[in-house]
Amino acid sequence: MTHNEDRSHWFKEGMIGLGVGVLYGTTSVCVGHPFDTIKTKMQAQTGFEKGGMAQTFLKTIRTQGVIGLYRGCIPPLWGSGIYRSTQFAVFEAIYTYMDNNFGKTELPLTGGLQTRVVIAGGIASTSRAIIETPLEFAKIRRQTQQTWSFRGLYTGFGVTWVRTMGLMTTYFILVDSGRRHFPDQFKRPLLGPFLTSGIAATAAWWLVWPFEYMKSQVQGDYGKKMPVLQRMKLVMRERGGFLALYRGIWPGTIRSFLANGTSMVVMTYAQKKVSEWGIRE
Repeated sequence: MTHNEDRSHWFKEGMIGLGVGVLYGTTSVCVGHPFDTIKTKMQAQTGFEKGGMAQTFLKTIRTQGVIGLYRGCIPPLWGSGIYRSTQFAVFEAIYTYMDNNFGKTELPLTGGLQTRVVIAGGIASTSRAIIETPLEFAKIRRQTQQTWSFRGLYTGFGVTWVRTMGLMTTYFILVDSGRRHFPDQFKRPLLGPFLTSGIAATAAWWLVWPFEYMKSQVQGDYGKKMPVLQRMKLVMRERGGFLALYRGIWPGTIRSFLANGTSMVVMTYAQKKVSEWGIRE
């Protein structure tokens, strides 16, 4: 679904997805980590609660130098390749495996969305959350200049799973819709996959951003410990209503659009090379 190449056996598609997904994940971190650092500091580091994106950027440069923007990049640099390759591997394998009447059933009022896209997206999201949670925990602790221990690696798993389910299932649905409704655009070199993935990922992030904010606070050990919903209510009460839950959205938007767009260009090119080399045969 994330490519237009002729499909092979479902297991082989999963293994191919695992390989090219590593390229997607490492590219995403290289392009987007500085914006992710700014976002995390705005959401979960004491002393950065009130400044905007530009102020946070300048304060980070002034106090930590350029290297401060890449603080905490090691866990996601190798970890992102693992959990993103897993999400694409699981999705492609299940999507191809469900090439049957049930899987191809179109859901009502969705413009042709098939059941297998939603099911594969949900399972792929869960597999990502299991791997991603400890890596995000370590990354956020480093970005907020804190230490971390193995004992707390699964801190925030619940909110991470909810965020990831909403994020990745929406992403796969939007990419699938774009591929079906705008096939010529999707096939365009460079710009096609860049815009398709960049727009889909960014729209999905806007949908789940309040949970991303809460995840940052929980894993960054910000404030008092409390249930996620209670934390949401506290933020809205103290910081100006529902829109307060979208703090950090602009660096997050820039990161998402650039990183996911560029990563899809790289992954699409890799998928095409896999076909040219005869690996799918």
